[in-house]
Amino acid sequence: MKVNGKAIKYGDNVDTDVIIPARYLNTSDKKELASHCMEDIDKEFVNKVKAGDVMVAGFNFGCGSSREHAPIAIKESGISLVIAKSFARIFYRNSINIGLAIVECPDGADRIADGDTVEADLEAGVIYNRTSGESYKVEPFPEFISKIIANGGLVESIRNGDIK
Repeated sequence: MKVNGKAIKYGDNVDTDVIIPARYLNTSDKKELASHCMEDIDKEFVNKVKAGDVMVAGFNFGCGSSREHAPIAIKESGISLVIAKSFARIFYRNSINIGLAIVECPDGADRIADGDTVEADLEAGVIYNRTSGESYKVEPFPEFISKIIANGGLVESIRNGDIK
């Protein structure tokens, strides 16, 4: 999987209540969730995010409740990849299950600035900061996770026969 987009950066401990506030959990409409993504921490997020952009964050991204709404809102907003120093484990698994690519990369999370152009080749395990000229190594996804992400999620992977 290859991605190319502009970085939108956040700090540590961004919780699921900030990613998608609880007041919007009464819908499963993905577009509606995306329209409220990050609004309690960044009112301009929905106006500045473009398809393919990359979200960058610090430690413990996605902490809080186990709601799948959070990675769905991020993915549906157009974010192609989330890079963080670390993720809450349930958020990590929910992200993979719905087909949102996420990687832990402490160096990249520290050194990529808001607005930098980021490219990633997740099969090769490399993230490039085209603005600074730096690159960062990440662990490539195992084949089964790559298939889940490529298919758009776990349910789609099972439907396609890639996961049994």
